[in-house]
Amino acid sequence: MGEHSRVVIGMDPHKRSVTVEVMVADETIVGHGRFGTDVAGFAQLVGFAAQWPDRVWAIEGCEGIGRHVAQRLLAAGEQVVDVPAKLSARMRMFATGQGRKTDDTDAHSIALVGVRIAGLHPVVADEQLDMLRLLVDRRRRLGEDHTRMTCQLHQLLLELVPGGAKKNLSAAQARKILAGVRPSDEVGKLRKRVALELVVDLERIYLRKKQANKELVALLKSTRTGLLDLHGIGPSGAARLLVEVGDVTRFPNRGHFASWTGTAPIDVSSGDKQHHRLSRGGNRQINRVLHIMAVVQLRNPTEGRAYYDRKVAAGKSPNEAMRCLKRRLSDIVYRAMLDDYVATRATGPGGHRGASLQSSAAGSHPHTSTSDQSLPGPVTRKPTTRLPKAS
Repeated sequence: MGEHSRVVIGMDPHKRSVTVEVMVADETIVGHGRFGTDVAGFAQLVGFAAQWPDRVWAIEGCEGIGRHVAQRLLAAGEQVVDVPAKLSARMRMFATGQGRKTDDTDAHSIALVGVRIAGLHPVVADEQLDMLRLLVDRRRRLGEDHTRMTCQLHQLLLELVPGGAKKNLSAAQARKILAGVRPSDEVGKLRKRVALELVVDLERIYLRKKQANKELVALLKSTRTGLLDLHGIGPSGAARLLVEVGDVTRFPNRGHFASWTGTAPIDVSSGDKQHHRLSRGGNRQINRVLHIMAVVQLRNPTEGRAYYDRKVAAGKSPNEAMRCLKRRLSDIVYRAMLDDYVATRATGPGGHRGASLQSSAAGSHPHTSTSDQSLPGPVTRKPTTRLPKAS
């Protein structure tokens, strides 16, 4: 091996430690180690890697448990690519012949993915996306806390007031109901006090949600995204799409994007019988955003509602028609995100993008002609970013 050969450093990250394996193009292992993630451990890790000047880090779960160390490496000027956990798990099974999982075998399988697989998604430092992620995650947690406390309040009110309270209950309405409750026993008095404490907590969370929404909308407007113009997508949904998708050009076409969102049906045909089933895979957070988008469109006289009605009239069940609508909305979101990319990053001479970004996604309305099915077969993938080959 030459002194300056490119190496891939596969990393299995944890909260307090990381295990790494260094591999060259012919899959020869040239280094291995385990390091802490504190200041001293990270310095030792960087010093260990410095003996290979031409290097790239392949880290599992850069949007999850590996995020903290990936961001520190980026800040140190290192090149990092993300290795999906499912991909490393499959590589581990093929490499070892069994599913035994240890830090060493994980680091080995991750390094193998980094050496063998082209087109791994590079991790980049994007301050705006990082801020969006923080705000949308904070907004989601506030919403979860609000729902949990509201359920607790409903339970207490059911025990204090015959028949309980209405479903859509605000903190002000709950306070008014409790003002008219005069329990005589000690348990009832304690129950009312706990309910009032929940009302105070709900009022505080409402103010925090309002402030979080304000910050989120302001930041989204600075991105100039067109997602907010789509019927059924609010600030939280738009922010979640931007955060989870990242670089939309990593999806070669709308079919790949629909498969990633879990809206493309899975072909399970056999012989002359053509059949597709619902996909349970894909990014479930984005699938939820599309589901909410579909529900909102169904509640209003929109093109989505008209498309759904046509599917039902054609003989599809309501669930099947909903799946078709979500598949179509996935195309529309993909189209909008491509337009954002063209407008902000990829505009060339004359305002046109390159041929590699051409898409046949649907237009701005669901009635635009497109396929409701998943990809009919393998496609030639041309990744927009590639992991540099070892030499």
